[in-house]
Amino acid sequence: MHNRNPCRGGFQTHPYVGADNYPPLPAIIFAFFLLALPIYPDVFTFKADRMSGGRATGSEVTILTGNAEVQSDSLLLKANRIELQGDNNQFINCTGNVTGRDEEKNIFFTTNQLRYDRDLKIARLEGDATMEDRDNETVARARFIEYDEDKEVAILQISVRLFKDEMVCRSEYAIYRRDEKMLDLSGFPVVYKKSDEFRADRIRVNLDTQDVTLEGGVQGTIQG
Repeated sequence: MHNRNPCRGGFQTHPYVGADNYPPLPAIIFAFFLLALPIYPDVFTFKADRMSGGRATGSEVTILTGNAEVQSDSLLLKANRIELQGDNNQFINCTGNVTGRDEEKNIFFTTNQLRYDRDLKIARLEGDATMEDRDNETVARARFIEYDEDKEVAILQISVRLFKDEMVCRSEYAIYRRDEKMLDLSGFPVVYKKSDEFRADRIRVNLDTQDVTLEGGVQGTIQG
C-alpha cells in the first residue's frame, strides 16, 4: 500500500513492514516520519522487514534490514541491509546479496556492496560485481564497477571479464561505453574470439562489429 502526501510534491513511500516478532510502527510515528522527509523530484519508495533511524539534522540516516528494497526513479535496489543517508536520501548504501535493476536501460547488477548517489546518478559496486546489459547482450564482471547512469559509461577494475557472444575480453582495467558499444582494455589485456587470441598494451573492441584494435606490444594467434 502506498501513502501519498500531496504537500510533499507527490512523494510516495511504503509503510513499515513488520516481521513476525516486530509489530508495525504506530500510525502516528510513521505519519511524522513522512512529514519529516524532504521533497525530491523523482519517485522514491522503500520497504523492509525492519526500519530504524531518524531524520534529525546531522543524523539523517535510515536503516532498512531484512528483504530491504528501494526504488529511485527507474533504479530498483534490493539487499539484506540498506542505509539511506544525507539530505533528500542522496546516498543509498546496500550490503549483502545486493541486486539492482535499471528498468529503463534494461541493466542488471549483482554485487556484495553497492553505493548509489541519487544526485550524480552514479552507482559503485564492490566485491564480486556483475553488470548485465541485456539490450547489448553483454555481461561484465570485476571486483569494482562504477556506472554513470547519465553518461552510460562503466569503469571496471581488477579481474575484469567481459562476455559478448563468442568473444571473451580480459584485463585489469576497462572502460565500457554502452551507448557507443565500445570497450577499452588496459592492464595485461587479452581478447579471445572463438579460437583466435589477441594481446597488446591496449586493446579497443567494437562490441557491435567485434572489430579489435591493438596498440603497443601487439601479439596474436589466429587459427586458420
